[in-house]
Amino acid sequence: MDRKLSRKTPKRKTSILSYWTLQYFLILCIGFIIIVAGALYWIRTTSLEKGLKTAELLGLEIAEKVSGTENKLHIPPDLDRLVDKRTKLFNTDNHFCIMILDNNNQLIYSNPKMTQQEVYTRLSDDLSEPRNHKFAGVTVNVVDADQTLGKVWVLQSKKAITYSPDTLLIVGLLFAALILCGWFTIYLLSRKLSKPIRQVAHAAEQIRTGNYDVNLNLDTKEQELNELVHSFREMSLRLQQLEEWRNLSLAGVTHELKTPVTSIKGLVMAVRDDIVSPQEGKEFLDIALKESERMERMVADLLDYNAMSAGSVAVRHERVDLSLLVGEIIYQWKIAYEDQSPEVAMHVPAGALYTIGDALRIQQIIVNLLNNGLQATASGQTTLFEIRLRAEENYLYVDVLDNGTGIAEEDQFKIFERFYRGELKKRQSRGLGLGLTYSRLLAQAQGGDLTLTSSSPKGSQFTLKLPRWKTPEATTPEKAYRSPANA
Repeated sequence: MDRKLSRKTPKRKTSILSYWTLQYFLILCIGFIIIVAGALYWIRTTSLEKGLKTAELLGLEIAEKVSGTENKLHIPPDLDRLVDKRTKLFNTDNHFCIMILDNNNQLIYSNPKMTQQEVYTRLSDDLSEPRNHKFAGVTVNVVDADQTLGKVWVLQSKKAITYSPDTLLIVGLLFAALILCGWFTIYLLSRKLSKPIRQVAHAAEQIRTGNYDVNLNLDTKEQELNELVHSFREMSLRLQQLEEWRNLSLAGVTHELKTPVTSIKGLVMAVRDDIVSPQEGKEFLDIALKESERMERMVADLLDYNAMSAGSVAVRHERVDLSLLVGEIIYQWKIAYEDQSPEVAMHVPAGALYTIGDALRIQQIIVNLLNNGLQATASGQTTLFEIRLRAEENYLYVDVLDNGTGIAEEDQFKIFERFYRGELKKRQSRGLGLGLTYSRLLAQAQGGDLTLTSSSPKGSQFTLKLPRWKTPEATTPEKAYRSPANA
């Protein structure tokens, strides 16, 4: 059990500042170790080569000094002084040895002093190279009159040649300085980057707890960070508005559904308790029936919207004669509202106008626009509609103009929000505020859109955009909407 619990324990998270600086520091160290290793190898090879050339020059100088007469080596008395001067000039340590051997490999001179036996310990058995591989050596023949009299051995420690303390100190200091500079640079950049991200994360935590009043007063030079902060600030404001609208919408929906239920309950109780006369009871039941029908329509709107939002409403994509369809929609709608005598003028351009869409869904959209325009008409005023069809290269447009009271400017950008209803509409009619939202979803599902083109106290204009069928001459059979009377 303990093992299972330990496996589910989440790993401890580190800050972006700590993570990036540590990771960059490790990468920097590894990279500089490789670079320094290559640099030291190059310094070692170059220094060894130069050291051997310098030793060879010293050997040549000594060979000239000891070349004597009568085919014999001559050791000048100031040779020790010469060697000491040269060793100081070459800045060598005590790992430096000069030997002069004759043709019989007998020791004639050495600095520092040594015996013949020590010569054998320093050189190989054949006296051709140093016995210890930590030493490097060069030999220079002592020649007099084209005759070799002996040779000069110059032995020197490879370590002394390649890596001097000053060189190692300088390389170490440069190595440390570069690592610290690189780490400090990434630290500053990570700190500058993590600061706005940390504040955004803190603001997101506040939003998660329900506090939408966040303060993000950040102004950075980086475009991406500015865009992030600006987008998050706009998102928080938008969420705050949506939360306010949600609360208002829930209150409005609850009120709109509760009102007919309360009314129906009171009317039925009045009839049941014989508070009213039989004639009045019949009128009360008629009123209750109308209230129930209105409530049924509101519930149906809510169900239709939820189904559309969930993607469970099927939208067909067929070839439709738009001018014919709109004409039949207007005809049927005018019959339903014949008692209010609305007037509708339709303007159709010459030529066939074919769209790809769902005739039933198009009818729902246009009927909803006509109903909204009818409700927006002032009391005692004749309802007038003007419907214009127009075509562009890829789309067809249906403009629906009414002579209603219009939409307030501050409400125009909210009218397609779900459950939103303007103050005037709340007073004039009952509903959930889903008609325009649902209509826009239907238009977008068909590849088009529904927009509010203009609105003023003289009326409003909505525009329905639908994709155009570009080849009406095609052999595909036409599937246009037909009313039952024409079937």
